[in-house]
Amino acid sequence: MSEPADARPGRRPLWIVVALLLLAAVALWGASALTWDASADRSGGEVVPALTPLALLCLAAIAAAVALGGWVRRVLGVVVLLAGVAAAFQGVDADGPVTGRGLVFAGAALAVAAGVVLVVRGRVMPRLGGGYQTPGAAKRTADPEREMWNALERGDDPTDGTDAERGGDPTDGTDAERGGDPTHRDGR
Repeated sequence: MSEPADARPGRRPLWIVVALLLLAAVALWGASALTWDASADRSGGEVVPALTPLALLCLAAIAAAVALGGWVRRVLGVVVLLAGVAAAFQGVDADGPVTGRGLVFAGAALAVAAGVVLVVRGRVMPRLGGGYQTPGAAKRTADPEREMWNALERGDDPTDGTDAERGGDPTDGTDAERGGDPTHRDGR
């Protein structure tokens, strides 16, 4: 029996990164939407203008983390890590309510955590379209059930093969399909 999809190595850290980046974007965006200066009625986005771009960077990093692979994903992790550090410095430098600064620090911590996971585990995470490769680049697996599904994805018929591969049954040949006697090869 095959393993569940989420139990494969690398799959879970990818979803953790996606969740961390999404939560970081929500926290940073929320901090930018709060009123920070009640006397001037200014929002967090006006007091700390970098919050909205950092939130958008976290959202864009979700798509990039899913689509990219290998060393490029690790570089993305460094960028996300640096964005989280930048967000933390924005929260330290800004004067605002505890709630707004707390959201900035939460978003920064989440972005830093996502960056660390991308740097450490980025190479082993699956990527978008990783199962859809050219026929020449397709890899064979040890799991026969998975290999059948891979053959179907490539457009191959996994049941089509030589008699030796199918067990050598002479009744499944072309003579039997044409209505001929399966013991005679010429169909007469």
